[in-house]
Amino acid sequence: MSASPFFLDDSVRALTQGEGMAQRRAMAKAITLLESTRADHRAQGDELLTALLPHTGKAFRLGLSGVPGVGKSTFIEALGLHLIRQGHRVAVLTVDPSSTVSGGSILGDKTRMEQLSMDERAFIRPSPSGGTLGGVAEKTREALLVCEAAGYDVVIVETVGVGQSETAVAGMTDCFALLQLPNAGDDLQAIKKGVMEIADLVVINKADIDPDAATRARAMITSSLRLLGQHGRPEHAAHDTTHWHPTVMQLSALKAQGIDAFWAEIERFRALQTANGELAARRQRQAKAWMWERIDAGLKQRFREHPAVRDALADTTSQVLAGQLPASTAARQLLALFD
Repeated sequence: MSASPFFLDDSVRALTQGEGMAQRRAMAKAITLLESTRADHRAQGDELLTALLPHTGKAFRLGLSGVPGVGKSTFIEALGLHLIRQGHRVAVLTVDPSSTVSGGSILGDKTRMEQLSMDERAFIRPSPSGGTLGGVAEKTREALLVCEAAGYDVVIVETVGVGQSETAVAGMTDCFALLQLPNAGDDLQAIKKGVMEIADLVVINKADIDPDAATRARAMITSSLRLLGQHGRPEHAAHDTTHWHPTVMQLSALKAQGIDAFWAEIERFRALQTANGELAARRQRQAKAWMWERIDAGLKQRFREHPAVRDALADTTSQVLAGQLPASTAARQLLALFD
């Protein structure tokens, strides 16, 4: 789209009515357009998203996180192949860490999902994190909507996988699953993980390597989730069958053992959350949070582009670096210029 004139109707038609490789090319071009930082591309991207919105919202959105080496790619491939055999179309949005030195990303997640990437009923799109915190890329939400508009009924968002603070993916998906390793720490370690508090489902992967350790990990994490629920999320601690209580299970993605049980839990989660209205409420909260996130990003960009701020920024920064002006004072002075 970026190399040729932008035709909105043609783009929407190719995405929503196209088939096979033609549709996949349209999806790739649309996501590239949305990821562009050029002002004209951003305007075209806004038009495209608005036109696609009526075609979105029908897919199930699954967020997936876990430390590097936990087997996220292997798990996604096993799950994706299982879903395709059941008649689903699966889109996978993976986020690759961007180098703090060069700014580049390897974007090699598709090479770890060889079978899934070759299936025409699957679409895999790796994107660079671009320094965005929270384990997802800046335009992951927009890419998710493109996949939904193209008719993919399961969209999986895989985070970078860097530690305990990857909570952003839970703010754009219907269900957040956290992958853990056997022998990944004691119960205190499990309690202090901020990402654990928001997990709807915790999966102990690679259980075939050490079944005893996996069983112990499952027991410790179950106990930790119960304790967290009593304090942070009281509705999860009560024995109320109308609310979802985070569950812990163990499986082996490499051997495809337990994948069917995992998806059965996901379907149970979806049915319960749909019945009690929480799924719709969750998406409304996410849409509102997304709007404010974009407002914050837009204000920051406009601030940097403001003529008075741009003229004073270099000199003010030099004074801060030289220790002549407190950073807080410099910020207030620049904000006053923006007013």
